[in-house]
Parts: sequence; structure tokens; C-alpha cells
Amino acid sequence: MPYFYIDPYYIILVIPAILLSLLAQVRVKTTFHKYSQVGNYRGLTGAQAASRILQDNGITNVAVERVGGNLTDHFDPKAMVIRLSDSVYNSSSIAAVGVAAHEAGHAVQHAVGYAPIRIRNAIVPVVNFGSALSWPLVLFGILFSYSFLINIGIILFCATLVFQIITLPVEFNASSRAMAILGSSGMLSDQELKGARSVLTAAAMTYVAAVIVSIAHLLRLLLLTRGRRGD
Repeated sequence: MPYFYIDPYYIILVIPAILLSLLAQVRVKTTFHKYSQVGNYRGLTGAQAASRILQDNGITNVAVERVGGNLTDHFDPKAMVIRLSDSVYNSSSIAAVGVAAHEAGHAVQHAVGYAPIRIRNAIVPVVNFGSALSWPLVLFGILFSYSFLINIGIILFCATLVFQIITLPVEFNASSRAMAILGSSGMLSDQELKGARSVLTAAAMTYVAAVIVSIAHLLRLLLLTRGRRGD
């Protein structure tokens, strides 16, 4: 009769965290869809909103471009480009303006030298390296009883978690900047600001959920390897 191993740590720690992450993703999609159906009173598109925020902050070296996909919006500090997705670039919805303003907030962070975003950008190469090698090193170390490989794998995994934690203030601050600018500039009315805030809050929760998932994985990893790393 075959023997099946059940990992209690995965069931207790990781699965609930993954379910929370899935819930956060569903929420951001449904919230974005809701407010993507509501236009803003000034008829501003996402691209226009982002461009105005850049102009008002004296940022002349950042372009605004269209990128394919849905919710693929991001600020690229290397290319100095704000890339807005199909559902944001030419849309005049409250959701589109909120998302575009958030990405413009990242450009403002970069321009003023906001410390967390500088730290996050600096450790990207380490994180990319660590995320690719952490689990293979741990599994190889467990399989062949090499405690030093387990330790290295855990350290690399921790680097990824640190990156995710640093990302939280970066994202929350970008949203705060976006809401302040949209309000003070009059690009959105008070009622519209509530909708934009709902969209950005839902998006921010996906980053919080990602941190929780990584913490759950790290705790599971530590529990699975305890006693082995001291061999």
C-alpha cells in the first residue's frame, strides 16, 4: 500500500496564507472593475493624469507609455518610463486615474530620493539571485545532509522576504502621494477620491498578503529543517 507524506506545516501555515493572497487578488480585480465603470468628472485619462503629476512635480525625464495586459502598470526606474496598461492608459475611469497617479507617485519617489525605494532598487539583483536559488539549495542540503547549503538557502530566502517588506512602505507611500496630489490638484472630486482610494487600498493588500505568504513559507522551512542545520 503506497505511503503518502502529509506536511502539517504546509497545511497549517502555507495554505491559509495562500488563500488570503488569493482573496486579496480577487478583491483588487473586483474593486478595479467596479470603479473602471465610473468615469471621472473631468474626463482625464490615466495617461493625462500621470503626465500632469510629472509636470506639476517638475519631472521632465520620465515618459508615459502604453503596455499590454491588464493591471500590468508599473514605473521602470531604469528606463525612466511609467507604463500604463490597456485598461488605464486611455481610460477616463476613476480606477484608471487612481492607478496612473500611483505609478506617477513612484516616479516622484525616485525623483526626490525616497529612501525605501532606493534601498529596494539596490537589492533587486540580490533578490533575483536569491529567489532562484534558495529552495534548490535547501532541498539539496536536506537530501544530502549538507547543513551549510540549508543555511545559505534560508539566508537567500530571507533576502527575498526583506525585499517584500521594504516594498510595503514604497507602495503605501506612493498611494498616499497619489491621493494627496489628486485631491489638492482637483483632478478628482471628493467622492471620486473615495473610489480611487478603494482601488489603491485593495492593490496594497496584495503586497501585504505576499509578505504573509513568504513568512509562512519561511516558518515552514525553519520547522522542516530544524535539527538538520546543526549537523
